[in-house]
Amino acid sequence: MKIAVHGRKFNDQSIPYIQELFKELNNKNTELLVSQYFSSKVIDSPVEIGSYDVYKLGDDLSSVDFVISLGGDGTLLEAVTHVGPLEIPIMGINLGRLGFLATTAKDKIGNAIEALFNDYYTLDIRSLIKLVADQDVFDDYSYGLNEMTILKKDTSSMIVVHTYIDGEYLNSYWSDGLIVSTPTGSTGYSLSCGGPLVLPQSNNFIITPVSPHNLNVRPMIVSDKSVISFEIEGRGKNFLVSLDSRSYTVDASIQMAVRKEDFCAKLVKLNGYNFLDTLRQKLNWGLDVRN
Repeated sequence: MKIAVHGRKFNDQSIPYIQELFKELNNKNTELLVSQYFSSKVIDSPVEIGSYDVYKLGDDLSSVDFVISLGGDGTLLEAVTHVGPLEIPIMGINLGRLGFLATTAKDKIGNAIEALFNDYYTLDIRSLIKLVADQDVFDDYSYGLNEMTILKKDTSSMIVVHTYIDGEYLNSYWSDGLIVSTPTGSTGYSLSCGGPLVLPQSNNFIITPVSPHNLNVRPMIVSDKSVISFEIEGRGKNFLVSLDSRSYTVDASIQMAVRKEDFCAKLVKLNGYNFLDTLRQKLNWGLDVRN
């Protein structure tokens, strides 16, 4: 089996878990690929990987069976861009905090690798959001698992985001910005701005304003078959557009729209995992002494 591993900078407390992962993979005679960034961090640590090759973003991973993300949800979001349209299954091992996407606990690494090699898992299919623009903003990586966000940048003044659904005018949002989230992203930035919790396979987008000036403006759920387009106004000349953790500065002349991406992300879901359990455990959702 061929497995690619991606991670970020890690602390000393994570070293035993990272070492355990590579030990388990080597015991299975796994053909290993390690991302260029993560490799540079491991080299400076006591972790012993064994034999491996290095890959960088944009390299062909079509021969890889699985990608393992070591870190938190942000690391897994990066792993999604490494995989792209290949739809290679991704298993997230949580070395971070919340871990809505990286659902495998670090103290269960041995069990997780055993499950991977014995097909004791299912694939959680997650839709992606695609940004279409008349300027080359995100190159070949114009998609995200969580959300696309438009934000003010160079001034404290609010911006106006004129928004259209399938060409029909929806609203002009006077706010600090606007989020269009996937169901996966409903537990992220959108949630912190008052958006609803949405189950992952709900086939929709959530439009959530960031600090809206109009108190009667609320988040809205629309079908992910829709194309949502925008025109931006503001006192500043530049605005920030982001896909997940990647962001670029654009000017008001840009023409942008979002739609559902043609391919998806496949997350490895070990037997026994339940999204509703994650909501209760990670967010204390529904916490009530009567329960």
